[in-house]
Amino acid sequence: MSGLTHFDSKGDAHMVDVSAKEVTARIATAACHISMARETFDIITEGRAKKGDVLSVARLAGIMGAKRTSDLIPLCHPLPIANVAVELVPDADLPGIQIRATVKTTGQTGVEMEALTAASVTALTVYDMAKAVDRAMQIGGLRVVLKDGGKSGTYEAE
Repeated sequence: MSGLTHFDSKGDAHMVDVSAKEVTARIATAACHISMARETFDIITEGRAKKGDVLSVARLAGIMGAKRTSDLIPLCHPLPIANVAVELVPDADLPGIQIRATVKTTGQTGVEMEALTAASVTALTVYDMAKAVDRAMQIGGLRVVLKDGGKSGTYEAE
């Protein structure tokens, strides 16, 4: 594993200079889940949440989150995002919602942080919209499951 790139030779934090890198197509997918009580799962999947359509609002929040990543994460480059897709899949066995966020760009650096932000903001929005009935919900498993493009090539989680 190579050294950390966000620190200079003196140990000071800095934004990585990507100006010499090639512009390439890049994609990243992040995944997580939010587990909840069966009653909460039923309320969400049956469309009975008092705040409205939980899954649609959470999807929109995830897309918006990806677009604001550089405002939230210090030293993260602002990127021209070409596409954000957020998938929410109800999982009765959890019970809860499986979340996958995929972000695409053409640029000089990857979109892993945008995908992770999209997935986490999606899960946080589900929590926000359902916390009145279930404050014990848990968000977990946040990770990059796919990264492609750029010099380092393809990464796929097992």
